[in-house]
Amino acid sequence: MPAILRPRALRSGDLVAVAALSGGLEEADEPLLGPGINVIEQMGFGVQVSPLVDIGRHWWWGAAQPEEIAAEFSRLLRDPEVRAIWALTGGRMTMSYLDLIDYDAIRADPKPIVGFSDIDALHLAIQGQTGLVSVHGDLVTHGLGMWPDVSEDRRKQLFDIYRWVLTSEDAPNAVPRSTEWESWRAGRAQGPLIGGLLNRLIKVQATPFALDVERFDGAILFWEELGTHVAAVWNDLHTLRHAGVLDRIAGMVVGPSSTVEPVEGGPDALRDIVLDALGDRDIPVIGNVDIGHDPPNIPLPLGIRVELDADAVSLTFLEPAVA
Repeated sequence: MPAILRPRALRSGDLVAVAALSGGLEEADEPLLGPGINVIEQMGFGVQVSPLVDIGRHWWWGAAQPEEIAAEFSRLLRDPEVRAIWALTGGRMTMSYLDLIDYDAIRADPKPIVGFSDIDALHLAIQGQTGLVSVHGDLVTHGLGMWPDVSEDRRKQLFDIYRWVLTSEDAPNAVPRSTEWESWRAGRAQGPLIGGLLNRLIKVQATPFALDVERFDGAILFWEELGTHVAAVWNDLHTLRHAGVLDRIAGMVVGPSSTVEPVEGGPDALRDIVLDALGDRDIPVIGNVDIGHDPPNIPLPLGIRVELDADAVSLTFLEPAVA
């Protein structure tokens, strides 16, 4: 099992590549690109837009064929001038090229990779292969591009925590919570963060790029889901139970309830599904956290230790994401 691998802390003026790692730039999303780039620039970084970020490019449901996306991703990983890679958007392509990524380039020059949704398959596979601390966080369009619609106070909170994740070697640091967070099961726990989009976690665990099951020992498992219903989530959680994951984790953080639909005859609340699947396991759970398809997202760096306090409904980073 690879040891934790922290990317180098970003410095003022460092170059961040905006890359189409899955879906491409849709015409409807083009107005979000400029504001998203502006947020990165306001953090003090330069921005390079990948050639695949082109409104005229696509292949099936992606920005390009899997081999092209993998080649562009690997080029950015090898480019010494590029100090971080921020995903343009999500999509449905990353599972097709996990075997084409230059993992040696990540080990040789670890750099932050930021995104969520389909990008979580990259985070998980890369974590399993290299131990890299990558960041489940806002996409450039569906995320950063929506920050102008957020209240000024919340925007400042998000700005500060993203800058801390990408630039600071200090710890601890409390994650700024929204008023929507809920305590679903009381208690406190500490452990490394692991997780992402639930269905991508299930899929990656069925490949040669799966995380070693020991990676879940004492971990804080975070997940979110979109475009499905509570019965599908319930079955996926039981898949993790059968794999021994639920017996190993120390705590759980669950994303927005609003993105999962009820099923006729079943409970309306996502909370009921989660607690039923956990059974009598005495682990703290915080739900309805802004870590998914209802942006903006708080950033969660995979692999770093956090404290989950479900009594105070809080999450605290205990160590930095970068070095």
